[in-house]
Amino acid sequence: MDAPLPERTVRDLTGMLVQAAHAMNTRLSLALAEIDSSPRKHCVLLHALAGGRTQSQLAAIAGLDKTTMVVTADELERDGLAERHPSATDRRVKVIHVTPAGAALVRRGEVIVDRVHGEALGELSAGERQVFVDALDRLQRSAELPAAGEAGGARKPRRARQG
Repeated sequence: MDAPLPERTVRDLTGMLVQAAHAMNTRLSLALAEIDSSPRKHCVLLHALAGGRTQSQLAAIAGLDKTTMVVTADELERDGLAERHPSATDRRVKVIHVTPAGAALVRRGEVIVDRVHGEALGELSAGERQVFVDALDRLQRSAELPAAGEAGGARKPRRARQG
């Protein structure tokens, strides 16, 4: 007979975070669909607005693999929201430029993102909101893995998705 599992002394933080992230992503997906966007498209466009970012850089920020980033860039170009141009320093690398239509979509999307996040945080009291957001920020930063080449690092850390 197998030995009984040890009694849990801490709640399943990973499970709670995964379920909360799934619920938030679902809420955000439904809301952004109102403007024919998605969390993925919104995140890429939002971070491309800074200018000069390559597909690889945007993929790392958005937590996307290479294939998904290419598909996303194809969609953004097809919809007239972004254009890919060769980098000024390395013509093999593509830089994503947001079109005026893409920038307008980001502005509309930010209103929706703020609304969805506000509704979710509305479940908490005003005092709990700030404590929760600050604590979640600290947890996210402490959970980042070292980048490849750093001590103990095997791969680049995924950044929290914005938007």
